[in-house]
Amino acid sequence: MAKYLVIVESPAKVNTIKKFLGSNYEVVASNGHVRDLPKSSLGIEVENDYEPHYITIRGKGDLLASLRKEVKKAEKIYLATDPDREGEAISWHLMSALKLEGKKVYRITFNEITKNAVKESLKNAREIDMDRVDAQQARRCLDRMVGYRISPVLWAKIKRGLSAGRVQSVALRIICDREEQIECFVPSEYWSMDAEVVFAGEKKAVKAKYYGDETGKVELKTGEQVEAIKAELEDSDFTVKQVKKGERVRKAPLPFTTSTLQQEASKVLNFSTQKTMRLAQQLYEGVEIKGQGTVALITYLRTDSTRISDEALAQARSFISSTYGMGYVGNVSNTGNKNTKKVQDAHEAIRPTDISRIPVSLKDLISRDLFRLYQLIWKRFVAATMAAAKYETTSVQVGAGRHVFTVSASRQVFDGFMAVYSSDDMKEDSVVLKSAVEEGSVVQVNALNGEQHFTQPPAHYTEASLVHALEELGIGRPSTYAPTITLILARRYVIKENKNLYVTELGEVVNNLMKESFPSIVDVNFTAMMEGLLDQVEEGNVNWKSILRNFYPDLNEAVVNAEKELEKIEIRDEVSDVECENCGRMMVYKYGPHGKFLACPGFPECKNTKPYFEKLDVACPKCGGDILVRKTKKGRRYYGCANNPECDYMVWQKPTKK
Repeated sequence: MAKYLVIVESPAKVNTIKKFLGSNYEVVASNGHVRDLPKSSLGIEVENDYEPHYITIRGKGDLLASLRKEVKKAEKIYLATDPDREGEAISWHLMSALKLEGKKVYRITFNEITKNAVKESLKNAREIDMDRVDAQQARRCLDRMVGYRISPVLWAKIKRGLSAGRVQSVALRIICDREEQIECFVPSEYWSMDAEVVFAGEKKAVKAKYYGDETGKVELKTGEQVEAIKAELEDSDFTVKQVKKGERVRKAPLPFTTSTLQQEASKVLNFSTQKTMRLAQQLYEGVEIKGQGTVALITYLRTDSTRISDEALAQARSFISSTYGMGYVGNVSNTGNKNTKKVQDAHEAIRPTDISRIPVSLKDLISRDLFRLYQLIWKRFVAATMAAAKYETTSVQVGAGRHVFTVSASRQVFDGFMAVYSSDDMKEDSVVLKSAVEEGSVVQVNALNGEQHFTQPPAHYTEASLVHALEELGIGRPSTYAPTITLILARRYVIKENKNLYVTELGEVVNNLMKESFPSIVDVNFTAMMEGLLDQVEEGNVNWKSILRNFYPDLNEAVVNAEKELEKIEIRDEVSDVECENCGRMMVYKYGPHGKFLACPGFPECKNTKPYFEKLDVACPKCGGDILVRKTKKGRRYYGCANNPECDYMVWQKPTKK
């Protein structure tokens, strides 16, 4: 019979860890949280010094009963929930729910689910860190206070089903502020000018950009300026004034944190933040591989540190030197964090658990999306431990009268980390000069061209750029980015089109109400300061209840004032071009748990509803009817004729007019 009990969060980890520990250990899962604040009330006793009132989560009773049976059989109990604040809090809740006081209970954490890491964690077992638990309790209580006190105001003043949140409301404000900047943007004109030149000994013309005159750089604001310079240069000789040669290095990228992984997966793989986290969770907990069983492929996925363990670094160096050569082995300083103030540094960067498990060996063994994400993580980690890429640069100044043009040329002399990892923004559109350019040599000019430009407004946020903004501002933590974005999309405050996030009318109304009645909640600096205070709680420098004592009275006062003073805001439903066949009214668009649908505005007299299907601007090739975007029962998208079942046309790929 097993003497020791190990309790993990996810059932996916159970078999993997059991395989490492042997028959003396029983491994069971808590399936995440077992206790939480009640859904039906605030759950925080304000009059009793903000004491939270925890209850067993509905549906967890049977699970806890089976865990209690296992606890009775065990000599020692190891709580092996995730190595973050939330995992620490889950272990603390398990202590209480399973009545473990007085028993031999130990807290263990591991950054990766490998045999060495799990066995090492048993050697370093410790007590539960109450400072980390208190930091999580403070966050949970703050979020509950904001959500449960402000959301009813939104229901009363706008409509039911809305919500406010400590981080989600700030994220919405950031998107709304960007939308405002775009609307208020006034473009200004500017010009560029270049000369198509051919250097002595070269056959191809290259573009020399206009720099300025003898006094320095000149900004070209109008077409008249450009024409005047062209006229001045009409009879001028172009000669090489100066040639400078140099070297430039491109440093290896840092390994992935949660935020940078979400950004890169969005840019390179077109994954949403939610999808990235779901796949990364699978890679961390373990993927079923034929012939090998369940194998954990990456380290812990919720981290804001770029630190790499000495052991992993030694493995990486050995792999790189044997695969690419010693010259490709990089300096460990490449892995330092850029902004240590905002970094908790509790975990390593995200990396493969075994660098020798190259992506191509898994291509046919795991799903396509898991493979693509693993490949991205593997390549980034290997690149982070490799040497910088080196370039030989040539900068040429071409003089014509009092005016100066410049040509910058570069040539890669050592690819370094780029032998493994490069992205579109690393590609250089640089000039290559085949022969040496001599100072004083005459330059042939084929043409002088001027081009008008206008300054562009800031770009709309995408999921990736919003995550970057939240991280830069110190709002939220690695575990909160994806749920925050998912929530504001689900609430219809924001819609996503071609990766861009756009604010809806509902989102604008909610944001304006929050700015008017709860300015501190949606204040970026205030929210970042609160994150800093939570970090201070974790470090043992601040009492967690003092944060609640300072926060709640002001929130309560703002809620009471908003309930009294705010007028009700009516948001009209968008009217469709579909007529209700029951009563003749034009149907309106509504949103439910499964997305958009059509409903009669005459409710409750007329309760007619219809599914909404997006129309493509393409005619059915069989009968000429509309093509609709439909979904199977499992949610897979396909394209079918609106005249179904009379017309059976359907395809999986998006049809075109051609």
